[in-house]
Amino acid sequence: MAVHRTATLNRNAAQALEEARGVLLDVIAHPAFAQRVDAAAAMIADRLGAGGKVLACGNGGSSCEAMHLCEELTGRFRDNRPALAAIACVDPGHLTCVANDFGFDYVFSRWVEALGKPGDVLVLLSTSGNSPNMVAAAAAAKAKGIATLALLGKDGGKLAGDCDFEWIVPSSRSERIQEIHLIIVHTLVDLVEQKLFPKS
Repeated sequence: MAVHRTATLNRNAAQALEEARGVLLDVIAHPAFAQRVDAAAAMIADRLGAGGKVLACGNGGSSCEAMHLCEELTGRFRDNRPALAAIACVDPGHLTCVANDFGFDYVFSRWVEALGKPGDVLVLLSTSGNSPNMVAAAAAAKAKGIATLALLGKDGGKLAGDCDFEWIVPSSRSERIQEIHLIIVHTLVDLVEQKLFPKS
């Protein structure tokens, strides 16, 4: 019985890995996807170099990826270098206050209104692109002259076509979408570090 269960788990794991590989290959097959990462990284580097900061937000697992992006910037990715300004909207005091007083649809937009300035960059991570709080955050950023990057999935939802840069992962599965989002996050940080701190 134990052998049978192991075989089942291995088969399921192989299928999951193959599915993940398939989504990544779909992304790689479209050069514009990577070209947008290059262009976005250059823009982020320019804004950080001029004194701007990166803001990032998301719900659930995407919130964790927003935190991951920011800690890679404030900490380091590959090499020791000066810290880069980045903040993820995960403060429980802010989130619960705004959710209680205004509603959960405004937790990110109020935060952008409070902390965002022209010259900053807002990174929105959403597997559906339809979360009202993400749509409101993008609108708040545009109102303040903040550049917007949207990491999306499925059909892009309401955020599709609404940001300065966007990536729509060709999958309907949230876990596959988030896996590609993490690759984008790591690539953005890697490229930003190279642009701001080139090795001699």
